[in-house]
Amino acid sequence: MDTGASEPAREAAGGFLDNPVVGMSPWIVFSLLVGPGRFEIAVALALGVALVLVIGGRIVNRGSSWKLLELADVIFFAVLSVVGLMADDGTRRWLETYAGEVSNIALVVVAFGSMALRNPFTLQYAREQVDRAHWDSPEFLRANYVITGVWGLAFLVSALAGAYGDLVLRNPNNLWTGWIIQIAAIVAAVRFTVWYPKVVRARARGTERGPLSPAALLVPVAGVLVPAGIAVLIFDGDLWWLGVALIVVGSTLTRALHRRASDAPAGDVPA
Repeated sequence: MDTGASEPAREAAGGFLDNPVVGMSPWIVFSLLVGPGRFEIAVALALGVALVLVIGGRIVNRGSSWKLLELADVIFFAVLSVVGLMADDGTRRWLETYAGEVSNIALVVVAFGSMALRNPFTLQYAREQVDRAHWDSPEFLRANYVITGVWGLAFLVSALAGAYGDLVLRNPNNLWTGWIIQIAAIVAAVRFTVWYPKVVRARARGTERGPLSPAALLVPVAGVLVPAGIAVLIFDGDLWWLGVALIVVGSTLTRALHRRASDAPAGDVPA
């Protein structure tokens, strides 16, 4: 066996699995897929992803600790699967409509609950990627509180958007409340999770650079406007002018932010 080739692959896979964004992927899959007529497939895919992550994590990272988020993934979607199988038609219709909000609220509870217990859920992932000497440093702990809080806010935004679409607009498939707003919130949280630790490390080294500026953080978020505009053109022809505006604004803003990030002087990192 070529252990020299397999070891880097194992390390790469381990690094991938030791990422809180990956741990949240079952919830993201479910919240974006669930809707009228899609409950069974959404919960089946989410549970499948959750099981793959748990089993894969134990195989690839044999010394890896069990994660609060992993356990919540499996328990929540296993219970939801059983409820869906046993539910009558009325309950199943309710689940198809509101299960997305329920899952988002559950994640809000996980995020802010773990912070209240002084163990933000991202901390379990982060400790497997840094030296033990940094585990109790104020900067390291504060970064995980901030990142966990951002994810809690992102899923709160998704829950509120979905609830508005379901309860006020009476349209679970509304393009904005069911897709665009929720995807934008998730993209922002994913980007922040990648960006913020680099900022913390750069501050510690005193080597802040332009790519770590707030403009660099906002580039992917601005980039969501372009596909959002395309989606509006395809699915909501009455608002074609809004789709065109989103594409133009998104393209212009993305270029401007790229330029600002590349021109940002050293030290242009938020306090």
